[in-house]
Amino acid sequence: MQFEFATAAKIVFGAGKINSIGTLIEDYGNRVLIITGAPQSISEKLLNLLNLSEANRCLIKIDFEPTVSVVREVVERARKISPNLVIGIGGGSALDTSKATAALLTNPGDVTDYLEVAGLNKPLIHPSLPLIAIPTTSGTGSEVTRNAVIGSPLHHVKVSLRSHHLLPRIALIDPELTISVPPCITASTGLDALTQLIEPFTSNSPNPLTDALCLEGIRRVAHSLSQAYDYGKDLHAREDMSLASLFSGLALANAKLGAVHGLAGPIGGQIPAPHGAICASLLPHVMAANISALTDRYPDYPSLERYAMVGRLLSGNPDANAETAIQWVQNFCLHAKIQSLSTFGLTESHFSTIIEKSLKASSMKGNPITLTENELRNILQRSL
Repeated sequence: MQFEFATAAKIVFGAGKINSIGTLIEDYGNRVLIITGAPQSISEKLLNLLNLSEANRCLIKIDFEPTVSVVREVVERARKISPNLVIGIGGGSALDTSKATAALLTNPGDVTDYLEVAGLNKPLIHPSLPLIAIPTTSGTGSEVTRNAVIGSPLHHVKVSLRSHHLLPRIALIDPELTISVPPCITASTGLDALTQLIEPFTSNSPNPLTDALCLEGIRRVAHSLSQAYDYGKDLHAREDMSLASLFSGLALANAKLGAVHGLAGPIGGQIPAPHGAICASLLPHVMAANISALTDRYPDYPSLERYAMVGRLLSGNPDANAETAIQWVQNFCLHAKIQSLSTFGLTESHFSTIIEKSLKASSMKGNPITLTENELRNILQRSL
């Protein structure tokens, strides 16, 4: 048994922990670049807590998922102030933009030099500028991952900038910052977190450390996702989902993913859909395809029993099986009115391109079984 585990240098978790930001930045200097996708009230609170002069801060608002051109623009603006610290606050888009920017401020060249698939995939040589990552949603776990997902419109795909240098110096997770997240985003990001817990746990390369995180994370999702969706101001539910999201980021950064993420990148390059919404729509259909394929071709493969364990955790029923896990996810998708991918513009005309690109995706290599092109096509068909 061999594995490695890497994460942010420091993790700070708890309600109200945003109030400690002034102390946390003391070791990093006073020229701060703030990249925010957070609501204005949260951004203003952060600025007040930092208590920096306008000359020592630059705030850049991120409203969409990052693309190559967005990252280039942010880096160009950042270089004008020569920051010694980056703070990313918001959802996965803001955090991924922050991670990419912090890396490109200390490494030469263009973002495409370092991108997988759509770029030259060169390794980052120098450590990134110090970064504090503060999530305001509970889904991506980007505050503790070593990659940043960047869209490449030229190639019609979302791909990763990936390096251990992208790990933030500090991940600050304050569940109170997620209370204002609307129900629809609570649902899609929550299912994204659940996907990032199920896929490493059922992948072909799990390890004991990520297993522990995944099992605890799934348990918290089962207990609190519906509650957070129905009663957004329930701080206990928000704490559970913030922890589940954190654990999902720790897991995906240190184990493999699977077909949901293998398909999500190519789909995101074809249609204007948020990553969380894509994962939410795909998850039950990928689970069903994997369980069916394993049952037919490798009935003794350990991942089948792991899916059954997921079913027991989600349902609370000690006699549950793998099918129970699918049913739980489907029931929540119905309850939360998760949109099908056709509502975002996905059609059968996209399928061949998506399948071709998904088979080359790094995430697909972690799937517990190699799915055929017909099986992938069936997943896409069911997600319409």
